[in-house]
Amino acid sequence: MKKYLLPAQGRDFKANLHCHTTFSDGECTPEEIKKIYRERGYSVVAFTDHDILIPHDELNDEDFLALHGFETETTGRAPSFWEAKTCHLCYIAIKKDQLVQPNWHRTSYLIGNAPLYADKVRFDETKPDFVREYTPGNINEMIANARNAGFFVTYNHPTWSLESYPEYCSYEGMHAMEIVNHGACAGGFPDYNPRVSDDMLRAGKRIFCIAADDNHNVLPPDDPKSDACGGFTVIRAEALEYEKITSALLKGHFYASTGPLIKELFIEDGVVHLKCSPAARIDYTTAIRRCGSVVAKKGRTVGEAFFRISRSDGYFRITVTGKKGDHACTNAYFTDEVL
Repeated sequence: MKKYLLPAQGRDFKANLHCHTTFSDGECTPEEIKKIYRERGYSVVAFTDHDILIPHDELNDEDFLALHGFETETTGRAPSFWEAKTCHLCYIAIKKDQLVQPNWHRTSYLIGNAPLYADKVRFDETKPDFVREYTPGNINEMIANARNAGFFVTYNHPTWSLESYPEYCSYEGMHAMEIVNHGACAGGFPDYNPRVSDDMLRAGKRIFCIAADDNHNVLPPDDPKSDACGGFTVIRAEALEYEKITSALLKGHFYASTGPLIKELFIEDGVVHLKCSPAARIDYTTAIRRCGSVVAKKGRTVGEAFFRISRSDGYFRITVTGKKGDHACTNAYFTDEVL
C-alpha cells in the first residue's frame, strides 16, 4: 500500500513565503509584487513586511492568494551592523481572520516605511510592549507567543544572519527553516543551507524546509542579480483558498525549490519513491552516514529514484539536482512516523 508524502490528489501552487514591499523596506508596492509574481507562475505570496502585519486581501482573485504575515529581527550587539549576529523570523497567519500581531512594541523595531503604517496594526492593547533581546530565551518566547496566536513560524537566512550551530540549535518551536534564501544568494551570501537543515534535524528539531525570495526588488525581476522569483515553495493543496493553503503548510505537503519540480513522493513496502522533472542526480540523506544517490550518465537525465528506508536512518530527505545545478528539496520524514 502506498503512503503518499506529497498527496496524490490536489494541485501544486507556486509560492513565495518571504516578501517585502513599500510598506517596509521594499521597492515595489503590493500591487506591483502581484504582477511580477503572477507573470512568473506564482499563485501565492506571503507579504511579510518588517514588523507590521498588514493584510492585502484586495489582491486576491481566482488565480492569486495573499497570505498575511510579517518578519521580525532580533539583533545582538556588535561594533557595526555588518558584524552583528541576528535572528530573523517570519510569521504567516494560519487563519484568514487572524490579524492581531503578537510581540508588538508600540514605539520600536519599525524599519523603512513601516512607521507610516503602524496605526493600521492590530494588537492586544492589554499587553505591555514586547522588548526584544538577542538571547535564546527571548527568541523562543517570541516563537511560542506567535505559535499560540496562530502563526506558522519560519527561521530565515542563517548564513546572512551570521548564526551558526550554537545559535540556531538553541531555538525551539519554529515550523520551518529556509533551506534556500534566494535574496541572500543573489547578494553573494551562500544561503543554500542543507547543512544547517541537517544540524537542526539531527539536534531533534522536527521542522520543515522552505525556499523563499526575501525580495526587496531593488533590481528589476529580469536582472541576473534580482532577488525576486528565484526560490519558491511548491504547496500541494486542495484549492487556492487561504486555510487550505495554510493547512497544507502545517501538514508539510510541500517542497522547496530553485528550479526542479517533484511530481510524486510516496513510500511502498519500505521503499521511498520519487518522480521529478529531468535532473542530473537525486540524493538520499539521513540522520546517519547511510545515504544513496541516482546519477545520470553523461548527456542524459534521470526522472525518478527509489531508496530503501531503514529505521536506523532516523529521518530521510531527498534532494533533486537539476541540469543547471539548481535544487529541489523535500521535507525531512522521520522513520518512527512513516514506517
